[in-house]
Amino acid sequence: TLGHFPQSFQYASIGGFAVTRSSGQSSAGYGRFDSLVVGLTVATPQGTLQLGNSPANAAGPDLRELIMGSEGAFGVVTAVRVRVRPLPQVKTYEGWRWASFAEGAAAMRTLAQAGMLPTVLRLSDENETAINLAKPAEVGGESAGGCLMITGYEGTPEAVEAKKAAVTALLAGLGGENQGPDSGQAWSDGRFHGPYLRDSLLDVGVLVETMETVTFWSNLDHVYTAVKDALVGALGEATLVLCHISHVYETGASLYFTVATKAADEPLPQWDVAKQAASAAMVRNGASITHHHAVGQDHKPWLAEEIGPVGVQMLRAVKAEIDPTGVLNPGVLIP
Repeated sequence: TLGHFPQSFQYASIGGFAVTRSSGQSSAGYGRFDSLVVGLTVATPQGTLQLGNSPANAAGPDLRELIMGSEGAFGVVTAVRVRVRPLPQVKTYEGWRWASFAEGAAAMRTLAQAGMLPTVLRLSDENETAINLAKPAEVGGESAGGCLMITGYEGTPEAVEAKKAAVTALLAGLGGENQGPDSGQAWSDGRFHGPYLRDSLLDVGVLVETMETVTFWSNLDHVYTAVKDALVGALGEATLVLCHISHVYETGASLYFTVATKAADEPLPQWDVAKQAASAAMVRNGASITHHHAVGQDHKPWLAEEIGPVGVQMLRAVKAEIDPTGVLNPGVLIP
């Protein structure tokens, strides 16, 4: 198995995973998709590019990194060579309760920096926890109902037992409350259902959308607050903003926001205003415009601010040399 199962899995392709730097729910244990790629074959207007002829090298910049994240702007990926692992003999999940989102995030940071990440590690803020546990009376944050963390373990029985024991001891020592397997298993069983709700909610007048970012641990709470404030400011006080962390690194973590509000008669312009406000809050507060949703057209206006003028010049130079007539996925990525 690749262990790579993002929420888009039912509609995605392996080449799409590569060129968008996809990240799945088991990234803590298996890694992001770009870390699983050994080699790529890419068809370009200048000929075929074959990459990944050795497990590692020092032969200049790694050109695989140029293709991964390129969104088809530099070539069409025709083959991907990936690292696979044996199918896990055991999969098990648990839920943990934390008094606040900040406390849960601090525990995630401790796990990551101690080199003790489970296969799955996810933390919902107070609002998302209340919604997921069907407790709407607790929506509103301020530790109303605490925060739910999901831990998941995959592998051999011996490896799972050892990792689970170590993680359990650390989380309990930090003040987490073990909720047992039920909430964790419920999350696993229903994790592909969420996107199918959007159209039904729109039909009854509820605008629902998502966005995500990533930043360093020292900046996480600041970005979390800034983006929430930007969304509520753009959409009104009746807006409900949910957030979770599901991709964790030694140096930082992603923030994934779900937004729900009353839909206007024209919901697209309504969302565009909110998207612009939240994107500005991300980039101008030191976070990335995207962790795993890629750039495309929606995020392209913010890319130049993130990578700077020299970065833009480099991307344009590659595009001009490889695809001078602009036939490859025009309109995406390149500012």
